[in-house]
Amino acid sequence: MAQWCQLQLLDSKYLEQVDQLYDDSFPMDIRQYLSKWIESIDWDTVAVQDSLATVRFHELLAQLDDQQSRFAIESNFLLQHNIRKIKRNLQDLFQQDPVHMAMIISRNLKEEKNILAMAQSTESNKECSTSSMVVEKLKLDNKVKELKSRGMETDQTIKSLEELQDEHDFKINTLKNREQEQNGMTPKELEHEKMLVLKMGYELKYKRGEVVGHLWEVLNMAKGVLSDLISEELPEWKQRQQIACIGGPPNACLDQLQNWFTVVAESLQLVRQQLKKLQELEQKYTYENDPITQQKSLLEAKALEHLKLLLENSLVVERQPCMPTHPQRPLVLKTGVQFTVKLRFLVKLQEFNYQLKVKASFDKDVQEKKGYRKFNILGTNTKVMNMEESNGSLAAEFRHLQLKEQKVAGNRTNEGPLIVTEELHSICFETELSQSGLDKQHLEMVSLPVVVISNVSQLPSGWASILWYNMLTNEPKHLRFFLNPPPASWTQLSEVLSWQFSSITKRGLNQEQLNMLADKLLGSKAKKDPEGQISWAKFNKNANEKSFAFWSWIEGILDLIKKHLLSLWNDGCIVGFISKEREKGLLGDKCPGTFLLRFSESSRDGAITFTWVEHDVHGKPVFHAVEPYTRKELGAVSLPDIIRTYKVMAAENIPENPLRFLYPDNPKDKAFGKYYTKPSESQEPMDVDHTEKSGYMKTELISVSEV
Repeated sequence: MAQWCQLQLLDSKYLEQVDQLYDDSFPMDIRQYLSKWIESIDWDTVAVQDSLATVRFHELLAQLDDQQSRFAIESNFLLQHNIRKIKRNLQDLFQQDPVHMAMIISRNLKEEKNILAMAQSTESNKECSTSSMVVEKLKLDNKVKELKSRGMETDQTIKSLEELQDEHDFKINTLKNREQEQNGMTPKELEHEKMLVLKMGYELKYKRGEVVGHLWEVLNMAKGVLSDLISEELPEWKQRQQIACIGGPPNACLDQLQNWFTVVAESLQLVRQQLKKLQELEQKYTYENDPITQQKSLLEAKALEHLKLLLENSLVVERQPCMPTHPQRPLVLKTGVQFTVKLRFLVKLQEFNYQLKVKASFDKDVQEKKGYRKFNILGTNTKVMNMEESNGSLAAEFRHLQLKEQKVAGNRTNEGPLIVTEELHSICFETELSQSGLDKQHLEMVSLPVVVISNVSQLPSGWASILWYNMLTNEPKHLRFFLNPPPASWTQLSEVLSWQFSSITKRGLNQEQLNMLADKLLGSKAKKDPEGQISWAKFNKNANEKSFAFWSWIEGILDLIKKHLLSLWNDGCIVGFISKEREKGLLGDKCPGTFLLRFSESSRDGAITFTWVEHDVHGKPVFHAVEPYTRKELGAVSLPDIIRTYKVMAAENIPENPLRFLYPDNPKDKAFGKYYTKPSESQEPMDVDHTEKSGYMKTELISVSEV
């Protein structure tokens, strides 16, 4: 299998690493469209031969032209536009230096191989469990198909039974009529006809027993599939939904589960219809020990029992409560701000369309707790489930719900045992289902626990509670969880921390970054023990008035990345999380002027600094770090422009920019050039000949340090 095809099959955490290899200078689109051609070339050789690199560069442009022609045939204007833009960029960047392009491709192919090797090594232990999981899914799918097929076969058997019974009735009536005729059959002929009718009666009894046996087989098969769906598949989907809610891999859609639920429901409904048909046949003809008479009540009861169990588990929260203003922070709701939530009924039968009226209520049946807040739901809290046009699923979406805190008479002195961001609440959804042969059935489903805040400043702390809860438990009604929150292992927490970055950027945290965070939480003596325990207090509580919580620090950095550093983080320019000791180890043997970017550990709201290395007269490394830049400074001047214009006042009072190479050896302007602010006009910033137009000379903010 081609290398690029193998990469497509990897887990999202490995695909993130692949994504980091490609940027605007050599976009992933080229790798995708020209994968076969790229992998057919020996780029190591091309990268050391100027003439060959020129040939390959023009071949690549020709390949792009061919690809553009294919898009033109398909009338895909957008992709044609993208290809033209990519081609222009390549010509601008590599026309004069095709060897540079060859070096990039060569490096990327090697890195891809490393990622594949790492994935194969890491996943080897999981291979058995993963393949067994796939096998189990296929087994279940085959069971569902077999159930449906067996139900249809039984239907055909009942039709042949009906035909046989009709023929039997006809034979009996014919025989009676001919016996009464004066010139009827001879005794011998009469005896022969009676034997035929008797034989047909035996066949009829056998056929009835066969049909009843088939119905029991269908019901037993339905019982087995039901057990798989309700005990395994549905809980697994709900757990994957929890993981997706806190930034993990997106949850697989419900369509497969819906298909399985619907087939089982259709099969059970078919059994009930078949029993009605058998009852009609029984009314026309029966006999002693008739299996239909003996078994029909038991079969009906069992079919209804299975159907009731299936329907009880068919109502699910497809999308958990979330404010549209904060789509990446579900389950944290602010009073007075609209939130949405979507439900789906997994049994997609036309007879249920517009029949289920769902009502939402807040903290239903939750025992009143002293000091805990109470809320009312505002907005339309009832919805009728109907078939969606997009995918045909039976769903109801609440789009305009709000929460309002109930007023407490007098002063609120009875504060609860938990702070508001540790209070967990739930939204309950109820409906009633009327089904022929079934008593009116009450269906109920609760959301995952939500945190209710009254001020947006509480959002980070509320999100920390949601992370901790969904990382450590899958019990949706454990609303007193934070009265005694359990600790998390480093293995659990490290994955969740990485998700916080990958869910809002293109990069999660690599192992070296996670190692630094492990030391910060567990202490270096713990040696990054994967089973090392981190308490809730250690994660989200201030040790004292002067310090701040670990999560507050991470949240500040996430906010800084989102608002000011997103492209630099996505391109891998920021080392980010690294101890000062490790920093010195990385820079110590590098060229003077080599620098790296890391996050400050002393700023609660997020700050970034850079450290560079110089060598003294004895050749020993000397390290310098600039005062960290916060949101305030980065809001005025971007970090690439700060790096471009940064100056140090040396002893001779001659300002110099000491920053030359981004670690490990990437020239500064090459690494950051595409992010530099482009001048709005062609004249120099201090060009006095143009001051008449505005009356002012242009200025530029630069950072200056004294050594």
